[in-house]
Amino acid sequence: MFERFRAFLEGMTGSAQIEAGDPRVAVIGLCFQVMEADGAVRSSERRKMRALIKDHYRLDDAVLNALIEAGENAESEAIDFYRFTSDIKRHLSEEQRIELVGMLWEIVYADGSHSEMEDHAIWRIADLLGVSGRDRVLKRQEAAAKIDMVEENEAQQGS
Repeated sequence: MFERFRAFLEGMTGSAQIEAGDPRVAVIGLCFQVMEADGAVRSSERRKMRALIKDHYRLDDAVLNALIEAGENAESEAIDFYRFTSDIKRHLSEEQRIELVGMLWEIVYADGSHSEMEDHAIWRIADLLGVSGRDRVLKRQEAAAKIDMVEENEAQQGS
C-alpha cells in the first residue's frame, strides 16, 4: 500500500520512476564509459547521447533526465564494462546490440574525431556484447560517414 501511495505522489510531482534492472540504464552507463574513455566528456558527446537516447526510446524530457542520472550513477559505481554488457546481452537481440554499437560510435564522433582509447573501449564492448568485428567496423564507418556528410552540408551552406 505504501508503495502505491509513494508512486502516486511521485506521479504528481512529475518525478520519473526508473525500475531496477532497466536495460536503458545499462545502455546509458556504457555511453558514459565510452565518452570518458579519452579522458574528456565533451558537451557535443553529451548532446548526441541525449538526442540518440531520446529518439531511440521515444522519451519525454523527465524520463530522459531520470534515465541519464541513473545511468551516470551506475557508471560511476561500475568497475568494468561487464556489469552493463551482461545485462544488455540478456535484454537485447543481436540486431539491437549491433545498433547499440552504432550509437556508441555516433557519440564518439560527435566531437568530430575519435581516439585510440575510444576505439579500444568500443572494441571491448562489442566483443562482450557478441557483436562481430565486421559489424563493429561497419557501424564505425557509418558513423564516420554521417560526420563527413554533416561537414560537407555545412560547407556548402557556408559558401
